[in-house]
Amino acid sequence: MIVLEDILRDRGSRYAAAGGRVTSKAEIDAFLATLRRRRKFDKATHHSWAALLADGGPLKNDDGEAGAGAVILKMLEREGVPDRIVVVTRWYGGVHLGGDRFAHIVTCTRAALAALRGDGDVG
Repeated sequence: MIVLEDILRDRGSRYAAAGGRVTSKAEIDAFLATLRRRRKFDKATHHSWAALLADGGPLKNDDGEAGAGAVILKMLEREGVPDRIVVVTRWYGGVHLGGDRFAHIVTCTRAALAALRGDGDVG
């Protein structure tokens, strides 16, 4: 599991990203549970994620951040990386960000994918 904390801040909201290898829905659930066991991440407002499973197809969850899972999934599909998950975590800061939140999700997903590549886990 690669965790990138405090990737960016905007109007009180904070963003982080995590990524890793998963091969089943059970491993996705375990990945998310491990992430949430970190005290800081347990207090986050949203854990939006997407995963591409070689034997299970694409999966995603917005976790209350409408459209976020689809953005992450599209980037995973474009990267062509099976059996990977990317989670974008947001701590809501009290101000609606409108469309800017999608740019932040893209930034976080790119950072997670780059970290996974650097770890030899992608591409």
